[in-house]
Amino acid sequence: MPGAAEAGRRPATASERRRMYRDLALSLRCGLRDAAAGFSFLRLRGLRALLRALRSAAADADGLGLFRDSQAIRDLQVIPVLFEHSLRRPAGDAVVTVAQVLGMEPAAVRIRSPATDSEVVLALRVLQGCCLLCPGCAAAAHRYDAVKVVLNILMTRGILEQRTCLDTLLALLVDCSENQMDFKEQDGLNKIADIVKDPNRDDNVRLKCSEFLLLYSGNAKEKYCSAASKSNIQEDLKKLFGEQCASFICSMNLFSSTLGSHVKQSELSFLAEQVLDYMQPY
Repeated sequence: MPGAAEAGRRPATASERRRMYRDLALSLRCGLRDAAAGFSFLRLRGLRALLRALRSAAADADGLGLFRDSQAIRDLQVIPVLFEHSLRRPAGDAVVTVAQVLGMEPAAVRIRSPATDSEVVLALRVLQGCCLLCPGCAAAAHRYDAVKVVLNILMTRGILEQRTCLDTLLALLVDCSENQMDFKEQDGLNKIADIVKDPNRDDNVRLKCSEFLLLYSGNAKEKYCSAASKSNIQEDLKKLFGEQCASFICSMNLFSSTLGSHVKQSELSFLAEQVLDYMQPY
């Protein structure tokens, strides 16, 4: 935990902060350059570099603050590159510009390989990390219809992407009212219910959906603590999963606003299995 490590650590000096910022900026620039490449293997390399930069920034408060500052600089922003490349929808016909028609620039279409499963998973991980480290990134992702994009991946891609989508969705929804509204407008809860109630779906994906429901319910209760809001959440769950299952989910208070859940993964998985058991007769 960063907090424990920082207890006995002196604050970074001004020169150390400048060096840390130069290192972070260099890591981000190199990662973003490759993440915007035309070939998937280069984008994969860039995404791995970005993930390493995020992990390094999360190691202490100084790095975390520097990363947040960096996302105010256009050339260092991660979110636009993710949605313009790895997470963008496949383009249709190439767009021909006026300059190409007049012969002022080459008309050759830029070669771009489609995103592989591994690339999409890594891009989702980078998006998740950005949103957890920097609340402004979640707001920036909203401008790219992030919730809609991630839900589309959840409903159309493979098992690896689906499992990662659910973690990324939670990161997008934490403390971002715009993304929470998008989730409701896109019927996100209904889509997740369709997956978790389908016995033909992969068991690990269904278990991950159950974990999402537990954490989503806890986050919603923490964010909107009025009795009416809690009642609305439980009513929505009741319509989808039945009264017994909805009561069990809402009775859990697993979410902590400090970037995640305060329960261990093993405990969360155990509770998620119980949620699935409650759904069986419904």
